[in-house]
Amino acid sequence: MATPNNSNRRGGNDRRSRGPSSDEPKSDTVEKVVFINRCAKVVKGGRRFSFSALIVSGDKKGRVGYGFGKANEVSEAIRKASESSKKKMVLIAVRENTIPHEVIGEFGGGRVLLRPASPGTGVIAGGGVRAVIEAVGIRDVLAKSLGSSNHANVVKATIKALSGLRQRDTIMKIRGKQLRPVVQPVAEPVAAI
Repeated sequence: MATPNNSNRRGGNDRRSRGPSSDEPKSDTVEKVVFINRCAKVVKGGRRFSFSALIVSGDKKGRVGYGFGKANEVSEAIRKASESSKKKMVLIAVRENTIPHEVIGEFGGGRVLLRPASPGTGVIAGGGVRAVIEAVGIRDVLAKSLGSSNHANVVKATIKALSGLRQRDTIMKIRGKQLRPVVQPVAEPVAAI
């Protein structure tokens, strides 16, 4: 007796034939593939290839993380890196759509300079720096990669720079000072003579 293609031995539906169920929480994280590397191992019968993937994920609301995965298939390496990046997410201090102040981040040979920009400037960055900044949700920033061009070090240096950002009120609390509200002087009416 032949069984239909979409059912298993117990008579239920096969999991692969179903679409995403409504019970599963929908992920609002954005994932960007920064770099995929192919490595070859020479063996008696020829070459064996393996792949490594560097991925940045973020929720565009101030959280970002990176992950590195290795496997014999590209898709498996990406999946591993994606899971790793979601576990390593950190919170970043973002002011409106830019960063609160200028900062330099260093990791290994990678150095990244980030500067706040006026609204409408956009993300002036490239490669791994752009991927990290867009995953955080920053829309206006100027960036420059100063050191090594190694993708992993640039991504780590960018995240380190963003982790060093502090909001103005946080800095004032650390210093033991209070923010005074800015009061505009009110112009007195001129009496008619």
